[in-house]
Amino acid sequence: MAHYQNASFLIQSQHIKFDKKYPPGTAVPDAGIYRCTGCGHEIVIANGQALPMQNQHQHAFEFGTVCWELIVCPVD
Repeated sequence: MAHYQNASFLIQSQHIKFDKKYPPGTAVPDAGIYRCTGCGHEIVIANGQALPMQNQHQHAFEFGTVCWELIVCPVD
C-alpha cells in the first residue's frame, strides 16, 4: 500500500482513470503508481511506459491473474 507523510499533498479523485484495469505489457496512458489487483505489489511507471510483462511480475496462483490499476497519479 502506498504511504504518504503529508495529506495536504494529495487530493482524492473519482476520475474514471482510476477504474481502468490493465493487463501485463500495456503501455499506460498516465504516469503514476500502479498496483497489482491480485497481490497488491506496487510499481511506478512513467507516461507511455509498459507495465511489466507476465514473466516479469508473477505471484501465487491463488491471487489470480496479474492485472494493474492506477492508484496515485501526478497532476499536470
